[in-house]
Amino acid sequence: MPDTETTAPRPGATPATAGFDPAARYRLSPRVGLRPEPFGALAYHFDTRRLVFLKSTDLVDLVNALADHPSAAAAIDHTVEPRRRSAFVTALASLAESGVVEPAVEPLLEHPA
Repeated sequence: MPDTETTAPRPGATPATAGFDPAARYRLSPRVGLRPEPFGALAYHFDTRRLVFLKSTDLVDLVNALADHPSAAAAIDHTVEPRRRSAFVTALASLAESGVVEPAVEPLLEHPA
């Protein structure tokens, strides 16, 4: 019999962000190639052959910066204006759902100052 227990959504989670945890560390999937475009970038997932549009250069900068921060929230805070934060959380949640970004499992390397 399948397990029917469900996990309660995180406080403040919307249906669009329910599976995405901004407190976790993420990275661009190594199975995804980004092609820069004037509007942002095209992301091609080599396993699923899915093409995803990143519709702003700010989102491309954020995706490329994810692995350099201890959490997605820290990357957003460093890269995005505070008034635009919720839109970028939603965008990252969508990218995580499509496999463009994924949880980072390797430790964060400290960069020498």
